[in-house]
Amino acid sequence: MYEHIPVLLEESTSYLVTKPNGIYVDATFGLGGHSKKILEKLSSNGFLIAIDKDEEAIELGKEKFKECNNIKIVHSPFSRLDEVLNFLRIDKIDGILFDLGVSSLQLDKPERGFSYNSDSFLDMRMDKTSKLTAYDVVNKYSEKELERIIREYGEERCAKKIAKEIVKRRKQKPITTTKELNDLINSVVPRPKDGSNPAKRTFQAIRIEVNGELEEIKVALEKSIRFLKSGGRICVISFHSLEDRIVKEFFKYHSLECICPKDIPVCVCGKKKELNILTKKPITPTKEEIERNKRSHSAKLRVAEKI
Repeated sequence: MYEHIPVLLEESTSYLVTKPNGIYVDATFGLGGHSKKILEKLSSNGFLIAIDKDEEAIELGKEKFKECNNIKIVHSPFSRLDEVLNFLRIDKIDGILFDLGVSSLQLDKPERGFSYNSDSFLDMRMDKTSKLTAYDVVNKYSEKELERIIREYGEERCAKKIAKEIVKRRKQKPITTTKELNDLINSVVPRPKDGSNPAKRTFQAIRIEVNGELEEIKVALEKSIRFLKSGGRICVISFHSLEDRIVKEFFKYHSLECICPKDIPVCVCGKKKELNILTKKPITPTKEEIERNKRSHSAKLRVAEKI
């Protein structure tokens, strides 16, 4: 039903699965592309826990993998990784994969309200049980809040202009659909030279706000390191600079032995090195992959190993 091509599939799963009998977590199950590849690399004694906050993804996944005995599919945000593993009575894992951002299931279904290429209600919730929607953000946030979100989460230079226009339009009537928001942004922001839609950054920003994505990433990364065995790996695929910066800084901090100021002769911080960074530079898709799957063009894979 949906076009779904897993990004950096071979690269990420090859780094991740080092023990065919190990226990692994796919923290962003989606439509199960990475999970399927991980299971192919596992023996019958290996085990995979697949997590997703999108209930629709869980339902589709349980049907897709119903004949498979060594996978457990769990409906949960990955920031609650500790609760999932504790419930399953799993103390340690051999690796965890994060494929961040929005999934094909969410983008390709117009009624989910993620895409500026469709005309549907402004929703953008990855977990449909949560209360906050894109409609709420667009119609209830103050102009100052909108400007901050669009600038910080969308890295949009025209954030002030967009926020001002949103507030002006919603005074006349609520902005209810993705098309209305898309047309509004296109009316005040010039189209880039590359021909891309100027609404892209604002839609990204609102989606991140609705789903609390950046904070979830920070929480989940910190929790994952506690469950990794020695030699276990964290593999993270990010799609924009905000995500990648969080991952890069997390890996860097946990790969340091000491964070004391340089002028202190003896370490007093007591910090211990926990990770070895295996990808000094992030792995990016090949030209062939980008041609095959345009959504992969901005992807970056970073990998670290627990000491």
